[in-house]
Amino acid sequence: MANVIPHSLLTEQDIYLFKEGSHFRLYEHLGARLLNVNGQDGAFFAVWAPNAKFVSVVGSFNGWNRAEHPLNVRWDCSGIWEGFIPGVKQGDIYKFYMESLQHNFKTEKKDPFGSFSEKPPQTASMVWDLSYTWEDSAWMANRGKRNALNAPFSVYEMHLGSWRKKPEENNRYLTYTEIAEQLIPYIKEMGFTHVEFMPVMDHPFYQSWGYQVLGYFGPTPFYGTPQELMSLIDQLHQNDIGVILDWVPSHFPFDAHGLYFFDGSHVYEHSDPRKGVHPDWNCCVFNNGRNEVKEFLISSALFWLDKYHADGLRVDAVASMLYLDYSRQHGAWSPNIYGGNENLESIVFIRALNENVYKFYPDTQMIAEESTAWGNVSRPTVNGGLGFGMKWNMGWMHDTLEYFKKDPVYRKYHQNELTFSMLYAYTENFLLSLSHDEVVHGKGSLLTKMPCDDWQKFANLRALLTYMYAHPGKKLLFMGIELAQRNEWNNNAALDWHLLQHESHRGVQTLMKDINRIYRSQPALYEDDFTFNGFEWIDAGDWQRSIVSFLRKGKHKKDTVLVVCNFTPSPHSNYRIGVPVPGFWQEILNSDAKEYWGAGMGNMGGVLSKPVPQHGRKHSIALTLPPLSVVYYKRRSPVIDHPSSAEDPADLTSSDSSKHA
Repeated sequence: MANVIPHSLLTEQDIYLFKEGSHFRLYEHLGARLLNVNGQDGAFFAVWAPNAKFVSVVGSFNGWNRAEHPLNVRWDCSGIWEGFIPGVKQGDIYKFYMESLQHNFKTEKKDPFGSFSEKPPQTASMVWDLSYTWEDSAWMANRGKRNALNAPFSVYEMHLGSWRKKPEENNRYLTYTEIAEQLIPYIKEMGFTHVEFMPVMDHPFYQSWGYQVLGYFGPTPFYGTPQELMSLIDQLHQNDIGVILDWVPSHFPFDAHGLYFFDGSHVYEHSDPRKGVHPDWNCCVFNNGRNEVKEFLISSALFWLDKYHADGLRVDAVASMLYLDYSRQHGAWSPNIYGGNENLESIVFIRALNENVYKFYPDTQMIAEESTAWGNVSRPTVNGGLGFGMKWNMGWMHDTLEYFKKDPVYRKYHQNELTFSMLYAYTENFLLSLSHDEVVHGKGSLLTKMPCDDWQKFANLRALLTYMYAHPGKKLLFMGIELAQRNEWNNNAALDWHLLQHESHRGVQTLMKDINRIYRSQPALYEDDFTFNGFEWIDAGDWQRSIVSFLRKGKHKKDTVLVVCNFTPSPHSNYRIGVPVPGFWQEILNSDAKEYWGAGMGNMGGVLSKPVPQHGRKHSIALTLPPLSVVYYKRRSPVIDHPSSAEDPADLTSSDSSKHA
């Protein structure tokens, strides 16, 4: 094999942009790329190592000889080392060997821009071509409509390694290919619009769930090759299912073969431990004030949207980037130049990140996991916002779960926990999340959070899910919640699919199918999530009986859904609700239906209004409210005849209570 041939994929313009801090397609120029140069097949290698005095490529193709393939440092002071090595082929493994200008430091590192890598515990990068023939053109041409803020957006969050396993093969996790075979029909049956994968980026430790990333430009080999992940996403798109990728730009692990102390200096992380070390996760914090680091991360975001056709990114731990004192004790952090705790460098980075994503991929979604009251997270940067498309509504999640955990006898004293979210519901473009964070680390499953006996636990869970889909905001549900898991999530075990042999658990899954179908078919439930026009209280004040009622409204008057919630196990008959227009109000979803393992109490499919004033409205309906239930009604037009065997249809109950339109 010949030694290194001088070659470059970087033009003077590339270097200019790189130094300026505005080159956001670095994955096209750095890393390892298979090429033919002067008639010779091989690979071009390039790495940014500004404080190295010697860099070479070591790997399976040269016996890990540190002297055989030295790279050439560019003359332009960019700190980039590069060269072409003939004979390198697909699947060869490699690292960069570096000697530092300081400390006589010598190290071998994975490629920060590597496209693939060995399966842990092995630590080398792998030369890999990312060619793939996509067949999702129909989805890509129309995904802007699927990702729009006025579209239904119901996300199934999942951890690929623990969704299902192969018990007959030592309980191993599924490959990307096997996941595709089982996941696609399941998501279609359940009715979710999107899936969200917890981080699939290369991570050395399976138990980190993917949140300790080392490979920002390559997928984890735990489940297969890059092309197999592409095929999974491609097939999801062909079946009209969007894909959100969880992405972690806030921190990275200390692993010696990774980004930490990369070339014998603090290249990617802050040198000051008050800024460079995260106390909660014992990991490194990116130095977002450095142009090259900002470019590295933004290039990573664009890479997954470009090469893997991701429909959006859920950005992890945004709050930890925004605050200099996040989880730090007094004296363990350094204020900014104005004396405040805001991380000004990270704010600049986040805004640049979102501006560039939406510049190049305006039909995608950037979703922030931001757990504080930082303002304007999902507002445009030109208006002083951070520029995200949506933000997880952590406040709604916390308050709602705290409410549902309480014994119903005490809920009347805490109705404000349920209604408080509407005071700030339109300050951001919120996504309501019941995520993996709520069912791990001893928190228990959602079912076990619910109070009282099994019947009430299941009724409460059904009411929670039905209420969630009626509340303004897009939706996210972690895998297993739809099964009413009894055990909290364990990444080492598959979901408890065997629970579906029980009618109670099967009922919750059936309810979720119907909720998603109703949600997607009723514009009132998704079309106007982010303005005051989409919601109207009917009565939030019946705290003594823990009952709330409200309207969800679409762009057209006919697209109105009435939602009535009874959060105690006491049913109510002849409960009168004011309605905006007279007519027959059809029951389109009832969480107490027998199909869901409920009591089957309801209103014989609907109720005819009467000219009886109530709640400031001229007409009203008298309802039978099932126990621990949420019921959706929609006015049916034209008004149809209704059974006259009772003085008022609301006096009727039925074990065949309608569950859908």
